[in-house]
Amino acid sequence: MNSEAAITKLKMSVISGQEEDAEKAAREILDIGIDPMEVLERHLFPAMKSVGEKFETGEYFLTDLMFAADAMKAASRILTSKMKERSGREMARTKTGRVLIGTVSGDVHDIGKNIVSLLLEINGFEIHDLGKDVDSMRFIEGSTEIDADIMALSALMTTTKPAQKEVMDLLNEMGTRQKFVVMVGGAPTSKEWAEQIGADGWAETAEQAVRVAQELIHSR
Repeated sequence: MNSEAAITKLKMSVISGQEEDAEKAAREILDIGIDPMEVLERHLFPAMKSVGEKFETGEYFLTDLMFAADAMKAASRILTSKMKERSGREMARTKTGRVLIGTVSGDVHDIGKNIVSLLLEINGFEIHDLGKDVDSMRFIEGSTEIDADIMALSALMTTTKPAQKEVMDLLNEMGTRQKFVVMVGGAPTSKEWAEQIGADGWAETAEQAVRVAQELIHSR
């Protein structure tokens, strides 16, 4: 199988939620020698974005979304395992920061958050993922426990976006705001929203989140 065919097979497996096929396609891609990072950034993430759009328009149901997410995770595990095998020592030497990440209270969506976590880890960040529907105070407690450099708050629904502000308000009330760099993201958020609630950074895409995190760490 040539490179183009293998990549197409992977994308279609993810979009259709075929976990076993996605795993097989990921292994074939590694066997061919295609750069795993290129596959993730240029093909796998856009495929997942397509799934999200299908869900938003009603073409896909929640079960379709879940199956696609499982296929995405399965393929990502295989691709990143090879990347970590090749550059584990280098990544350890170039750790740039410790990140606590999670989806805010009331929000059970984690695909975007998982993609950001994956890219941050690949780029040398130490990731502590709290998962989804995380209580606002838990973000602060968790960040304190691990001495996080960055606290990353994801919100995928307009109704849960205010939970990001709640975390910021708690930090200010507790006098611990300056201890952490705070990033926010998610479909209903924006740069203006981040500025409004007093967050340090905002990113529209996973790739942008890595760049913003790196810039915030370096300027801290």
